[in-house]
Amino acid sequence: MKWVPTKVDLDKQIIIPSLHHTISSPDKMVEDYISNLSKTYIDYSKPLWELHILNIKTSDAESVAVFRIHHSLGDGMSLMSLVLACSRQISNPKALPTLPVKKTSNPDPVNSGRIWWTIRLVWNTIIDVLMFLATTLFLKDTMTPLSNGWKKGGGHVPRRFVYRTVSLDDIKLIKNGMKTTINDVVMGVSLAGLSRYLNRRYGETKEDKGATQKKNNLPKNIRLRATLIMNIRPSPGIHALAEMMEKGSKAKWGNWIGSMLLPFAIALYDDPLDYVRQTKATIDRKKHSHEAMISYFIIKTVLKLFGAKV
Repeated sequence: MKWVPTKVDLDKQIIIPSLHHTISSPDKMVEDYISNLSKTYIDYSKPLWELHILNIKTSDAESVAVFRIHHSLGDGMSLMSLVLACSRQISNPKALPTLPVKKTSNPDPVNSGRIWWTIRLVWNTIIDVLMFLATTLFLKDTMTPLSNGWKKGGGHVPRRFVYRTVSLDDIKLIKNGMKTTINDVVMGVSLAGLSRYLNRRYGETKEDKGATQKKNNLPKNIRLRATLIMNIRPSPGIHALAEMMEKGSKAKWGNWIGSMLLPFAIALYDDPLDYVRQTKATIDRKKHSHEAMISYFIIKTVLKLFGAKV
């Protein structure tokens, strides 16, 4: 399989399905539409992208556009740069959006404890890579109500996309108050939701013990992990499309991503902010590791040696 020049037929790339405007639950209809898209493959005989325009009013928008893009075209950073290049400033319709510049600091290797920092980095990387390899070969997560086949005879349960709109101002309020990042807060909310959901589901199969930090239905030592995709470019963040296309750019276009296993410490806390604190500690520990970089080279090597269908 190889790339070949082709002509773009917009009638085939832009899809506008016929929808009934009397749908009782437009939000659920959008979720179902996206879920059904995930069960099909993009036609390789045409450009590997589609734009689905759903002319239906939801609780958040007058209409919905679903951009379906094959990962071979680029990763999230590349595609976000492409989307930004297609937009313009409100104040100046002819100008491209400006991107914030993140200031970096270069701490003194001695005064900042750089030696101990490096030792921890090497140790964390070794442990994380060993866990990554073990997970690839044999180490599995705990069977929970989130798993297929949790109940005997349950069979395969199809997955679906569900989205919720939350206030960014509320997230920023917690972020600024706890001096964390937006990702820390969002992952903390996810941890809280998963923990409460599992506690409720386990309570359905036995006597309900409650939903507090001391009394709950959760088994001990649940191993539940998520795979995070990390940008491994030397120059992090979103960059202008023209910069990504430049030869020798540190912000390269394409797929420059590595995988990282993020463990969820499933538990109930009486203080909701403890979920954010727990998540921040886990993410800070994971940031101090080259797991994503090494996993990228491991996957790249396997694909070169054995192909994509290994």
